[in-house]
Amino acid sequence: MKKILVSLFVVLTVINVNAQKNITLEDIWGNYTFRPKAISEIRSMQDGEHYCILTRNGIEQYEYKTGKQTGYLVDFSLLNLDKHAVVRDYAVNKDNSKVLLAANPEYIYRHSYVADYYIYNIKDKSVIKLNKSKVRLAEFSPDASKVAFVMDNNLFVTDLNTMQQKQITFDGKYNHIINGTTDWVYEEEFAITKGFFWNADGSKIAYYRFDESDVKQYTIPFYIVDSIYPYDYTYKYPKAGEDNSKIDAYIYDLNTNQSTKVQLPDMNDIYLPRMQWTKNTNQLCITWMNRHQNELRLYLIDALTMQVKLIYTDNDECYVEQPEDVLFLDDKVNAIVKSERNGYMNLFLLNINSGKLSPITDMQCDVVDICFADSKNKQIYFTAASSYSYNRELYRVNFDGKKLTLISDKDVKGTYTADFSANGKYYICSFSDAATPTVYTINDNKGKVLVTLEDNKALSEQLKSYNVSDKEFSSFTTTNGDTLYYWIIKPSDFKSTEKYPVLFYVYGGPGSQEVLNSQSRFFDYMWFRMLAQKGYIVACVDGRGTGMRGSKFKKCTYLNLGDKECEDQMEAAAYFASLPYVDKNRIGIFGWSYGGYMSSLCITRGHKYFKTAIAVAPVTNWRTYDNVYTERFMRTPQENPDGYDKNCPINFADKLEGNYLLIHGTADDNVHYQNTMKFTDALIKNNKQFLQFSYPDKNHSIYGGNVRYHLYTMMTSFLEKNL
Repeated sequence: MKKILVSLFVVLTVINVNAQKNITLEDIWGNYTFRPKAISEIRSMQDGEHYCILTRNGIEQYEYKTGKQTGYLVDFSLLNLDKHAVVRDYAVNKDNSKVLLAANPEYIYRHSYVADYYIYNIKDKSVIKLNKSKVRLAEFSPDASKVAFVMDNNLFVTDLNTMQQKQITFDGKYNHIINGTTDWVYEEEFAITKGFFWNADGSKIAYYRFDESDVKQYTIPFYIVDSIYPYDYTYKYPKAGEDNSKIDAYIYDLNTNQSTKVQLPDMNDIYLPRMQWTKNTNQLCITWMNRHQNELRLYLIDALTMQVKLIYTDNDECYVEQPEDVLFLDDKVNAIVKSERNGYMNLFLLNINSGKLSPITDMQCDVVDICFADSKNKQIYFTAASSYSYNRELYRVNFDGKKLTLISDKDVKGTYTADFSANGKYYICSFSDAATPTVYTINDNKGKVLVTLEDNKALSEQLKSYNVSDKEFSSFTTTNGDTLYYWIIKPSDFKSTEKYPVLFYVYGGPGSQEVLNSQSRFFDYMWFRMLAQKGYIVACVDGRGTGMRGSKFKKCTYLNLGDKECEDQMEAAAYFASLPYVDKNRIGIFGWSYGGYMSSLCITRGHKYFKTAIAVAPVTNWRTYDNVYTERFMRTPQENPDGYDKNCPINFADKLEGNYLLIHGTADDNVHYQNTMKFTDALIKNNKQFLQFSYPDKNHSIYGGNVRYHLYTMMTSFLEKNL
């Protein structure tokens, strides 16, 4: 009887193991079987007790205290919108009487789009279309009596009481003059598209004017068109060392119908990456940066007298980190700014009258996001990478730097974010770690969980049946003494006595981070787990130049992009090759964008360490990339020619060994297809065999329809044959 029970146990164990499913590409990119549930487009209402969420059915209203739906702010089924209208964004005015709806967006670049805009009156349930044709960036005035928007590179204002439209600027012209929005490089590298801003009483609008007449053009052919000839799209793209747009700021007075130019000093070859009104109605703040981006200034402009005052300067021997909006406080005297002036990103209190700067935090780690400023209690909530660089914790601290308090769970490490209510009493928290799909909760401002909105438990249970492996975190020390963090995904049936091939995933760009204790890049994470099921070890190492480890670690790659980053990936390959369970002859690397640059450099300059590489949409010569990004880290090619050439994959084409797959979308407006063509030409000249694949009319994301399924099928097949 005892033997029978043992046999039965063995049989059941075998059945249970066999019941475990394997992930397929169809699961990931065909059926989206593992798509996690998410809560997005959350807007806190002015009362601070309710919030709204955009869904297919409408704009739903919920109560923070209970998380229960209290109704619809807008029920789309009751609206008489144009046929097939799909609402993608919305804005609610301060007294919750009107809603501005953006429908049917047509994207221009990564963030910018034109859309049909509608004004919905909550009281009488009426709907008015703002303009016959699609426009950009429509926004209520503070009292919601007007809407400003951009059309054909000009700024307009519509009076909602009379529906009369007033044109503010008249010189807008495609590829020449832009009013009220930004040019391509500002959108991509400074992350702003809205270039106009209402003051508090709605009497004035500050706006940008870009003159891009002298910026050189780039033309993208589109092949999949209803013509036997391609359609050429031409736009202004300033490459490294080339001319930028000339930018100015204006203030338009709605009472006098006059625009006045802001007279800032030192306006030759500069950037104005942020513009915003302070809490003082007629006080405008403009962020100024020099072209090298190693000096940042804040100027205050009196909109009544047009007097200009310098209130803040931040300098760095390398570069000042990409600017964000200044957080102006309700006392109308102080603001909160972020700076790396002490070696880590920290928070400072700035008196905008005197210019006095006082530290709020003095952490030996990087502050990530400012989540909420409580002016009444003089406290600020923020996230930081405090325990390890790959985690994110939520903190609260007084404006004077006292009483630093951890708000997130001290015993549960991972990645926390916090979206606060308007009154600061609550926040919607998202949490994930390597093993936990994102959990959304409503918390009070002390961190107590009040309601769980979505725990993705169904996905967690589903993943158990697929026998997946999670990321494990560790570190190693390089030959020059640097500690590098990494994650590793091992096969679920891993045996330390066997030898496994290794695929490195890399990005590696300045300030970036891929070694994260979260569900970031979730679909890639599932692909990596699928590869682990096929017997590969997948790993990711954040080398020198990456973020959340202080300014010195991040900026050590200054003027020499690719050098230390490539060295560290080679060090990682050597370290993994020394592990007893790694097949040192089967190490590969995969990357996209900057990661494609890295994988291309690794299979050429670092060919002794890597058997196989996949590069998607890579920069292959920094001279061909945009100037804002490239010059921030390299200065201009005229100033630093060796820095541009020393680690250009094109110049290492003769070193290519092993297997190389080069992939690019032909309509990539960000990293131009030209990069792949130049590298292809260099490889051919050096008689190097490789595979190259192009996705017609696809941009930098290479997305849409069946494309991702096709792409990942191709990459999987390539790895199975060559690694």
